[in-house]
Amino acid sequence: MDTSTPPPLEPHPNHDRGLEFDLGTLMSRRSLGIFLGAGTAAALAACTPGGSRAGAASSTGAAPSAASTAAAATAPGSTAAAAGTASASPTLTRAIAECGVEIPRETAGPFPGDGSNGPNALAASGVVRKDITASFGTSSTKADGVTLTVTLTLLDNAKGCAPLAGAAVYAWHCDKDGKYSMYDAGLKNENYLRGVQEADANGQVTFTTIFPGAYSGRWPHIHFEVFESMSNATSAGQILTVSQIALTDAACRDVYASAGYESSARNFPRTTLKSDNVFGNDGGIYQLATMAGSVTGGYTAGLNVTV
Repeated sequence: MDTSTPPPLEPHPNHDRGLEFDLGTLMSRRSLGIFLGAGTAAALAACTPGGSRAGAASSTGAAPSAASTAAAATAPGSTAAAAGTASASPTLTRAIAECGVEIPRETAGPFPGDGSNGPNALAASGVVRKDITASFGTSSTKADGVTLTVTLTLLDNAKGCAPLAGAAVYAWHCDKDGKYSMYDAGLKNENYLRGVQEADANGQVTFTTIFPGAYSGRWPHIHFEVFESMSNATSAGQILTVSQIALTDAACRDVYASAGYESSARNFPRTTLKSDNVFGNDGGIYQLATMAGSVTGGYTAGLNVTV
Protein backbone atom coordinates (compact mmCIF):
# COMPACT_ATOMS: atom_id res chain seq x y z
CA MET A 1 0.00 0.00 0.00
CA ASP A 2 1.41 3.46 -0.95
CA THR A 3 2.24 5.36 2.27
CA SER A 4 3.66 8.45 0.57
CA THR A 5 1.81 11.74 0.87
CA PRO A 6 -0.82 11.68 -1.90
CA PRO A 7 -1.97 14.71 -3.85
CA PRO A 8 -5.10 16.55 -2.65
CA LEU A 9 -8.15 14.42 -3.34
CA GLU A 10 -10.71 15.58 -5.74
CA PRO A 11 -13.86 13.52 -5.09
CA HIS A 12 -16.74 15.37 -3.61
CA PRO A 13 -15.66 17.97 -1.04
CA ASN A 14 -19.36 18.70 -0.43
CA HIS A 15 -20.36 15.07 0.07
CA ASP A 16 -22.71 14.08 2.89
CA ARG A 17 -23.11 17.42 4.58
CA GLY A 18 -25.87 16.24 6.89
CA LEU A 19 -29.62 16.53 7.21
CA GLU A 20 -29.51 20.32 7.01
CA PHE A 21 -28.07 20.04 3.50
CA ASP A 22 -30.67 17.42 2.57
CA LEU A 23 -33.54 19.56 3.83
CA GLY A 24 -32.53 22.27 1.41
CA THR A 25 -32.21 19.99 -1.59
CA LEU A 26 -35.31 17.97 -0.76
CA MET A 27 -37.46 21.08 -1.01
CA SER A 28 -36.66 21.31 -4.72
CA ARG A 29 -38.66 18.14 -5.37
CA ARG A 30 -40.79 17.17 -2.41
CA SER A 31 -43.15 19.66 -0.80
CA LEU A 32 -42.62 20.57 2.85
CA GLY A 33 -45.90 18.87 3.68
CA ILE A 34 -44.73 15.56 2.19
CA PHE A 35 -41.44 15.69 4.03
CA LEU A 36 -43.06 16.56 7.35
CA GLY A 37 -45.44 13.66 6.76
CA ALA A 38 -42.44 11.38 7.19
CA GLY A 39 -42.01 12.77 10.69
CA THR A 40 -39.23 15.35 10.58
CA ALA A 41 -38.88 15.57 14.34
CA ALA A 42 -38.66 11.81 14.68
CA ALA A 43 -36.19 11.60 11.81
CA LEU A 44 -33.89 14.17 13.39
CA ALA A 45 -34.10 12.44 16.75
CA ALA A 46 -33.18 9.17 15.07
CA CYS A 47 -29.78 10.58 14.14
CA THR A 48 -28.64 9.62 17.63
CA PRO A 49 -29.59 6.00 18.31
CA GLY A 50 -31.07 5.54 21.76
CA GLY A 51 -30.12 2.81 24.17
CA SER A 52 -27.93 -0.20 23.59
CA ARG A 53 -28.50 -3.59 22.03
CA ALA A 54 -26.93 -6.92 22.79
CA GLY A 55 -24.92 -8.31 19.93
CA ALA A 56 -24.52 -4.99 18.12
CA ALA A 57 -21.41 -4.67 15.97
CA SER A 58 -18.50 -2.88 17.59
CA SER A 59 -16.83 0.25 16.27
CA THR A 60 -13.72 -1.82 15.56
CA GLY A 61 -15.52 -3.65 12.77
CA ALA A 62 -16.40 -6.82 14.71
CA ALA A 63 -19.89 -8.20 14.23
CA PRO A 64 -21.79 -11.29 15.34
CA SER A 65 -21.20 -14.30 13.10
CA ALA A 66 -23.70 -15.05 10.36
CA ALA A 67 -24.32 -18.48 11.86
CA SER A 68 -25.13 -17.11 15.32
CA THR A 69 -27.49 -14.43 14.02
CA ALA A 70 -29.33 -16.83 11.74
CA ALA A 71 -29.74 -19.32 14.56
CA ALA A 72 -31.06 -16.65 16.92
CA ALA A 73 -33.47 -15.35 14.31
CA THR A 74 -35.15 -18.72 13.97
CA ALA A 75 -34.95 -19.71 17.64
CA PRO A 76 -38.21 -20.60 19.44
CA GLY A 77 -39.93 -17.51 20.72
CA SER A 78 -38.20 -15.16 18.32
CA THR A 79 -40.15 -12.51 16.44
CA ALA A 80 -39.53 -14.32 13.14
CA ALA A 81 -40.85 -17.61 14.50
CA ALA A 82 -43.85 -15.92 16.09
CA ALA A 83 -44.69 -14.17 12.84
CA GLY A 84 -44.56 -17.45 10.95
CA THR A 85 -42.08 -16.12 8.40
CA ALA A 86 -39.65 -18.28 6.47
CA SER A 87 -36.22 -19.00 7.93
CA ALA A 88 -34.12 -15.87 8.02
CA SER A 89 -31.18 -15.56 5.67
CA PRO A 90 -27.72 -16.15 7.16
CA THR A 91 -26.77 -12.71 5.85
CA LEU A 92 -28.67 -11.04 8.69
CA THR A 93 -26.54 -8.67 10.73
CA ARG A 94 -28.37 -9.29 14.01
CA ALA A 95 -31.16 -11.59 15.07
CA ILE A 96 -34.68 -10.35 14.41
CA ALA A 97 -35.34 -11.15 18.07
CA GLU A 98 -32.89 -8.41 19.01
CA CYS A 99 -34.65 -5.81 16.86
CA GLY A 100 -35.77 -2.60 18.51
CA VAL A 101 -33.33 0.19 17.66
CA GLU A 102 -34.30 2.03 14.49
CA ILE A 103 -31.62 2.53 11.86
CA PRO A 104 -30.09 6.00 12.20
CA ARG A 105 -31.42 8.42 9.63
CA GLU A 106 -28.55 9.84 7.60
CA THR A 107 -27.85 12.26 4.79
CA ALA A 108 -28.54 11.09 1.26
CA GLY A 109 -25.58 13.20 0.17
CA PRO A 110 -25.49 15.38 -2.94
CA PHE A 111 -25.60 12.48 -5.42
CA PRO A 112 -28.84 10.57 -4.70
CA GLY A 113 -30.21 10.56 -8.24
CA ASP A 114 -33.73 10.55 -6.79
CA GLY A 115 -34.81 13.94 -8.11
CA SER A 116 -34.07 15.79 -4.86
CA ASN A 117 -30.79 17.13 -6.24
CA GLY A 118 -30.86 17.11 -10.03
CA PRO A 119 -31.33 13.90 -12.05
CA ASN A 120 -33.95 11.28 -11.15
CA ALA A 121 -33.18 7.62 -11.81
CA LEU A 122 -36.37 6.53 -10.04
CA ALA A 123 -38.51 7.81 -12.89
CA ALA A 124 -36.58 5.83 -15.49
CA SER A 125 -37.76 2.51 -16.89
CA GLY A 126 -35.31 -0.19 -15.89
CA VAL A 127 -34.41 1.06 -12.41
CA VAL A 128 -36.20 -1.90 -10.78
CA ARG A 129 -33.53 -4.61 -10.90
CA LYS A 130 -31.38 -6.85 -8.73
CA ASP A 131 -28.09 -6.52 -10.63
CA ILE A 132 -27.08 -2.85 -10.57
CA THR A 133 -23.60 -3.16 -12.01
CA ALA A 134 -24.50 -1.85 -15.48
CA SER A 135 -26.24 1.27 -16.74
CA PHE A 136 -29.74 0.89 -18.15
CA GLY A 137 -31.68 2.81 -20.78
CA THR A 138 -29.47 4.53 -23.34
CA SER A 139 -26.22 3.01 -22.04
CA SER A 140 -25.09 -0.47 -21.07
CA THR A 141 -21.71 0.48 -19.60
CA LYS A 142 -20.77 -1.85 -16.77
CA ALA A 143 -18.91 -0.78 -13.64
CA ASP A 144 -16.04 -3.14 -12.92
CA GLY A 145 -14.76 -4.22 -9.52
CA VAL A 146 -14.92 -6.97 -6.92
CA THR A 147 -18.37 -8.56 -6.79
CA LEU A 148 -20.53 -7.65 -3.79
CA THR A 149 -23.98 -9.04 -2.94
CA VAL A 150 -25.92 -6.90 -0.48
CA THR A 151 -28.99 -8.11 1.45
CA LEU A 152 -31.08 -5.77 3.59
CA THR A 153 -33.80 -7.06 5.93
CA LEU A 154 -36.50 -4.45 6.56
CA LEU A 155 -38.29 -4.64 9.91
CA ASP A 156 -41.28 -2.63 11.16
CA ASN A 157 -40.47 -1.40 14.67
CA ALA A 158 -44.06 -0.31 15.33
CA LYS A 159 -45.29 -3.85 14.72
CA GLY A 160 -42.86 -5.79 16.89
CA CYS A 161 -40.23 -5.90 14.14
CA ALA A 162 -42.43 -7.80 11.70
CA PRO A 163 -40.85 -7.98 8.22
CA LEU A 164 -41.77 -5.06 5.97
CA ALA A 165 -42.94 -7.22 3.07
CA GLY A 166 -43.76 -5.19 -0.01
CA ALA A 167 -41.63 -2.21 0.98
CA ALA A 168 -39.04 -1.03 -1.53
CA VAL A 169 -35.39 0.00 -1.31
CA TYR A 170 -33.47 2.29 -3.61
CA ALA A 171 -29.72 1.70 -3.25
CA TRP A 172 -26.80 3.57 -4.80
CA HIS A 173 -23.07 4.01 -4.29
CA CYS A 174 -19.86 5.18 -5.93
CA ASP A 175 -17.72 3.14 -8.31
CA LYS A 176 -14.27 1.70 -7.52
CA ASP A 177 -12.72 5.13 -8.15
CA GLY A 178 -15.05 6.89 -5.71
CA LYS A 179 -17.17 8.53 -8.41
CA TYR A 180 -20.97 8.61 -8.83
CA SER A 181 -22.93 7.93 -11.99
CA MET A 182 -25.30 10.70 -13.13
CA TYR A 183 -23.12 13.38 -11.48
CA ASP A 184 -19.35 13.07 -11.93
CA ALA A 185 -17.52 14.28 -15.03
CA GLY A 186 -17.72 11.66 -17.75
CA LEU A 187 -20.47 9.75 -15.92
CA LYS A 188 -23.45 12.07 -16.31
CA ASN A 189 -24.95 9.83 -19.00
CA GLU A 190 -24.43 6.69 -16.91
CA ASN A 191 -26.76 5.36 -14.19
CA TYR A 192 -24.95 2.24 -13.03
CA LEU A 193 -24.70 1.26 -9.34
CA ARG A 194 -28.29 2.40 -8.76
CA GLY A 195 -31.42 0.28 -8.48
CA VAL A 196 -34.67 -0.53 -6.72
CA GLN A 197 -35.87 -3.83 -5.26
CA GLU A 198 -39.15 -4.88 -3.57
CA ALA A 199 -38.94 -6.68 -0.23
CA ASP A 200 -40.07 -10.32 -0.13
CA ALA A 201 -42.12 -12.04 2.61
CA ASN A 202 -39.09 -11.87 4.93
CA GLY A 203 -38.72 -8.16 4.30
CA GLN A 204 -35.52 -8.84 2.38
CA VAL A 205 -34.06 -7.18 -0.72
CA THR A 206 -30.85 -8.26 -2.44
CA PHE A 207 -28.63 -6.34 -4.85
CA THR A 208 -25.73 -7.63 -6.92
CA THR A 209 -23.13 -4.91 -7.35
CA ILE A 210 -19.42 -4.16 -6.98
CA PHE A 211 -17.41 -3.22 -3.92
CA PRO A 212 -17.46 0.60 -3.77
CA GLY A 213 -14.26 2.59 -3.58
CA ALA A 214 -12.99 4.86 -0.81
CA TYR A 215 -12.74 8.60 -1.33
CA SER A 216 -11.53 11.52 0.75
CA GLY A 217 -13.40 12.16 4.00
CA ARG A 218 -15.69 9.13 3.98
CA TRP A 219 -15.63 5.57 5.26
CA PRO A 220 -16.66 3.14 2.47
CA HIS A 221 -20.44 2.98 2.36
CA ILE A 222 -23.63 2.32 0.40
CA HIS A 223 -26.60 4.70 0.44
CA PHE A 224 -30.22 3.56 0.55
CA GLU A 225 -33.74 4.91 0.87
CA VAL A 226 -36.68 2.85 2.11
CA PHE A 227 -40.15 3.41 0.67
CA GLU A 228 -43.47 1.99 1.85
CA SER A 229 -44.15 0.46 -1.55
CA MET A 230 -42.71 -0.04 -5.01
CA SER A 231 -45.09 2.57 -6.43
CA ASN A 232 -43.78 5.13 -3.93
CA ALA A 233 -40.20 4.31 -4.87
CA THR A 234 -40.63 4.57 -8.62
CA SER A 235 -42.56 7.83 -8.30
CA ALA A 236 -39.98 9.28 -5.87
CA GLY A 237 -42.67 9.47 -3.22
CA GLN A 238 -42.52 9.71 0.54
CA ILE A 239 -39.43 8.12 2.08
CA LEU A 240 -39.75 6.06 5.25
CA THR A 241 -36.07 6.44 6.06
CA VAL A 242 -32.73 7.16 4.41
CA SER A 243 -29.50 5.68 5.75
CA GLN A 244 -26.15 4.18 4.82
CA ILE A 245 -24.40 0.81 5.13
CA ALA A 246 -20.85 0.83 6.52
CA LEU A 247 -18.52 -1.81 5.10
CA THR A 248 -16.10 -3.65 7.37
CA ASP A 249 -12.44 -2.77 7.84
CA ALA A 250 -11.21 -6.28 7.02
CA ALA A 251 -13.12 -6.49 3.74
CA CYS A 252 -12.03 -3.00 2.68
CA ARG A 253 -8.36 -3.75 3.36
CA ASP A 254 -8.48 -6.92 1.28
CA VAL A 255 -10.36 -5.38 -1.64
CA TYR A 256 -8.31 -2.18 -1.77
CA ALA A 257 -5.10 -4.20 -1.95
CA SER A 258 -6.32 -5.71 -5.23
CA ALA A 259 -5.79 -4.44 -8.77
CA GLY A 260 -8.10 -1.64 -9.87
CA TYR A 261 -8.57 -0.09 -6.42
CA GLU A 262 -5.31 1.85 -6.25
CA SER A 263 -6.94 5.21 -5.47
CA SER A 264 -9.00 3.57 -2.70
CA ALA A 265 -5.84 2.06 -1.23
CA ARG A 266 -4.47 5.60 -0.85
CA ASN A 267 -7.69 7.11 0.48
CA PHE A 268 -8.89 4.43 2.88
CA PRO A 269 -6.28 4.90 5.66
CA ARG A 270 -7.22 8.58 6.04
CA THR A 271 -10.67 8.02 7.55
CA THR A 272 -11.86 5.83 10.40
CA LEU A 273 -15.38 4.93 11.45
CA LYS A 274 -14.96 7.31 14.39
CA SER A 275 -13.73 10.20 12.26
CA ASP A 276 -16.28 9.68 9.48
CA ASN A 277 -18.76 12.55 9.34
CA VAL A 278 -21.74 10.18 9.06
CA PHE A 279 -20.86 7.13 11.14
CA GLY A 280 -18.62 8.94 13.61
CA ASN A 281 -21.22 9.70 16.27
CA ASP A 282 -21.53 6.03 17.25
CA GLY A 283 -18.90 4.27 15.15
CA GLY A 284 -21.60 2.91 12.84
CA ILE A 285 -22.70 0.20 15.31
CA TYR A 286 -26.20 0.01 13.84
CA GLN A 287 -25.08 0.33 10.21
CA LEU A 288 -22.03 -1.92 10.06
CA ALA A 289 -22.73 -4.83 7.75
CA THR A 290 -21.93 -8.46 8.46
CA MET A 291 -19.54 -9.45 5.67
CA ALA A 292 -17.90 -12.57 4.33
CA GLY A 293 -16.06 -13.60 1.18
CA SER A 294 -12.88 -12.95 -0.75
CA VAL A 295 -11.54 -10.82 -3.56
CA THR A 296 -11.59 -13.75 -5.99
CA GLY A 297 -14.94 -15.19 -4.93
CA GLY A 298 -16.75 -11.93 -4.15
CA TYR A 299 -18.22 -10.65 -0.91
CA THR A 300 -21.61 -10.70 0.79
CA ALA A 301 -22.92 -7.99 3.10
CA GLY A 302 -26.04 -8.12 5.25
CA LEU A 303 -27.78 -5.58 7.47
CA ASN A 304 -30.99 -5.45 9.48
CA VAL A 305 -32.85 -2.18 8.82
CA THR A 306 -35.40 -1.41 11.52
CA VAL A 307 -37.77 1.36 10.45
